[in-house]
Amino acid sequence: MRRTPTSSAQSSERGFVIVAVLWILVALSALAAIFSVYLSNSARVLGATDIGVPTEALASASLELTAYQLLLHAQDKERPAQGSFRFKMDNAEVLVTFTSEAARVDLNKASKEMLSNLFEVLGAEPKAAGEVADRIVGWRTEAKPNAANDEEALYLASGLGYSPRQGPFAHVDELSLVLGVSPAMVERVLPFVTVYSKSADVDVLLAPAEVVAAVPGMTPEALNDFLKQRATLPRDPKAVAAALGAAAKAATLPEAKAYRVVTAIRFDNGRRASTEAVISLGKDQDKEPYSVLSWQDHAETGSGSLRQAGRS
Repeated sequence: MRRTPTSSAQSSERGFVIVAVLWILVALSALAAIFSVYLSNSARVLGATDIGVPTEALASASLELTAYQLLLHAQDKERPAQGSFRFKMDNAEVLVTFTSEAARVDLNKASKEMLSNLFEVLGAEPKAAGEVADRIVGWRTEAKPNAANDEEALYLASGLGYSPRQGPFAHVDELSLVLGVSPAMVERVLPFVTVYSKSADVDVLLAPAEVVAAVPGMTPEALNDFLKQRATLPRDPKAVAAALGAAAKAATLPEAKAYRVVTAIRFDNGRRASTEAVISLGKDQDKEPYSVLSWQDHAETGSGSLRQAGRS
């Protein structure tokens, strides 16, 4: 039987419809795959936000409460150099510790000897430690007008694409740009340095043993004796000087101008998070009780109880 022109046209139309349907099915499949990826990414973002938003709120509350406790003391000398407290809010338990930044070595104020000692205590060879201290002092020291800039020449000769700041360190991470300071050494020294204490001295009653060991005039024997009795010493320069022995010049106990606040949070579902911030109390406390100088988040997913100050 011969196919008529009409039946051929109908067959072509059916073929066209089938192809169109197949293309639509392919497009729908692609859209479904894209939507699946979108949902997966959204779930991850929401999961992070789920802990991120309350963490930020609780950390902000901890800073407010820390500033409140510190401002209860009208005189700077009366304020505690360190402390801790805890509170519960909604579905979280929060442990807050605060410590004067004077417990750290200030990169902008510390003497060359103090800096050199610190790097040596942390494992650098004496010569290398001295050279690093020179470069730190060179980085923070303003160039003299109409004079040869020897510090800048060192960076150019080393092939670096930048010059030293020749001004105060803006942040401790800037240490990684200083000529001669390796990434490994930066990582080791960061827990012991600051740019916020604004003091050439350190608070030896609060400072880590590594920082106390770096104090000019300190000997291993004097360090050992001092650390044994430190917990029982009053905040009295004379008593501290007597305990320091040859390093008695370090008994200045500088007043706290900034505080490092560590907030450890444990949610009821077992998830944990922590933040570390540095705050400075405001000069006009009615208008601005405090200001935040730095803030760093540390998100965790494990479980556990808040056992000791600053640790979960």
